[in-house]
Amino acid sequence: MNFKKGLVGLLCIVVLGLALVVPHSVNVDAKPKKAKTITVNASAYSYKQKGMGHITSKGINLKKHPRVIAVDPKVIRLGSKVYIPGYGYAVAGDTGGAIKGKKIDVHMKTVAKAKKWGRKKVKIKVYK
Repeated sequence: MNFKKGLVGLLCIVVLGLALVVPHSVNVDAKPKKAKTITVNASAYSYKQKGMGHITSKGINLKKHPRVIAVDPKVIRLGSKVYIPGYGYAVAGDTGGAIKGKKIDVHMKTVAKAKKWGRKKVKIKVYK
């Protein structure tokens, strides 16, 4: 464990009335280490579009946590941290009827930003 990076704390897990103290490190700015690169077709959406809700299919509130992408879970595991050039880091936390195969849909805070993104082919990094 690297004690120089992140915050070091203790995590208490109680199982069957027994307390187990496990040291853990928290570094929210750390880049995940293992990544696989995938070329995908990326489009964008906003919860502010007519007919869209602000809660994803996995229960993420896009008003509070806007850095979410929709993925095909057969290609990118839901919950994965993903880096998208021109967008940044996001969580694979949504699915969509049109999102099949190597397609993603990046969430934008406004409809104007979603339209500006358009559709593009990008090489993304998916972290384990």
